[in-house]
Amino acid sequence: MNILKNQKLIIIGATLGAIAGFFYWKEVGCLTGTCAIQSVWYNMTAYGLVLGGLFGSIIQGKKKK
Repeated sequence: MNILKNQKLIIIGATLGAIAGFFYWKEVGCLTGTCAIQSVWYNMTAYGLVLGGLFGSIIQGKKKK
């Protein structure tokens, strides 16, 4: 439980990033189907999850200082 409490911003960022990645795929996506990341929903969701987690870790690092 303590690990989840310490990593709260990373988890929130990753969750929001995954949701944003899915909605980006749904609304913008790839019209031709040849885009490596945007062609299928799970690639774009995973990409959003990683970027959201990285953004959350940046914010968390700045709050600790």
